[in-house]
Amino acid sequence: MTTSISPTIVGNILTPLRWVIGWTYFSAFWRRVILENKLDPEAAGYIGEKFNHFLPNALGIKPIIEYLVLNPDMLEINMIAFTIIEAIVGLFLILGWFTRLMSVGVFMLALGILLGSGWLGTTCLDEWQIGVLGVAGGFVLYFAGSGTWSLDFYFRKKHALFNKSTMPIIQKNKIILFGGISILALTLFTNQYFHGGVYGTLHNKSVKPKLEIYSAEYKNNEIIFDVMRVEGADVYGSFVIEINVLDAKKNVIQKYNANEFNNKNLIQIENLYVAKIKPSTHSLIFPLGARAKITLPINNKTKPASIIIKDVNGTQWNKMLNL
Repeated sequence: MTTSISPTIVGNILTPLRWVIGWTYFSAFWRRVILENKLDPEAAGYIGEKFNHFLPNALGIKPIIEYLVLNPDMLEINMIAFTIIEAIVGLFLILGWFTRLMSVGVFMLALGILLGSGWLGTTCLDEWQIGVLGVAGGFVLYFAGSGTWSLDFYFRKKHALFNKSTMPIIQKNKIILFGGISILALTLFTNQYFHGGVYGTLHNKSVKPKLEIYSAEYKNNEIIFDVMRVEGADVYGSFVIEINVLDAKKNVIQKYNANEFNNKNLIQIENLYVAKIKPSTHSLIFPLGARAKITLPINNKTKPASIIIKDVNGTQWNKMLNL
């Protein structure tokens, strides 16, 4: 004897999941607009800077992120649009209205989070977990629907045309199985890609700050180098306390520290993205994802050969100069 469960009962069982996922996305709007103003490019905690943090190790969508952080006006428009979409998706899920359509929104938003920031998380795999669980949750809600405690159910009882269709989930087993296997494969692949979580050596790119120097040259008594912060916690900067210029024999011929960093007439910093490298009282702060061209004047007659950048935690990065 075969026992079937109605779509309404399945929707009822998954009501807590629908509510929690709904609040997860609606709360993004609530935090950025109601509790604080995080959509203002001039305000502290601007969401565009958070988006910039995704850039260094995003998977597949790095060109999109880079385009937006290179164009602040477009970035602001997109951050507002994303926030509005998250508000609508979240609120409609909580209310259980157009649940299946909103679940598609959850799936796409979660996939964007997974690909963009799945590598972030200092103590746990925070963003990766949010991403994969959101993808799986959106998929499940699409097939389950919203159940009795929802506006979908209310309007179906009223025979409203826009809420007339109910998907018989018991007839979609092959699709559900294929989708489940695909999501599991995505989960294992991204876990391995971002963190080495399936085999080999575990790694976490959010623990220690790392700078990458792409080019450095010496001309006209100036050193010009292109540098970006590519790893480390998104909520904590890399604090560069010293930049040393060395000759061919590895002797330090010139030093730059906080005094020079704060002299705008001496050191030029040309920031490329929304997250900006800037001087503080004791150091040069490198936010995650920030990239800039930095120009240092050289007063020593000895020809420079390389530079060493020193972080407050003792880490050093060096680069040979193109002469």
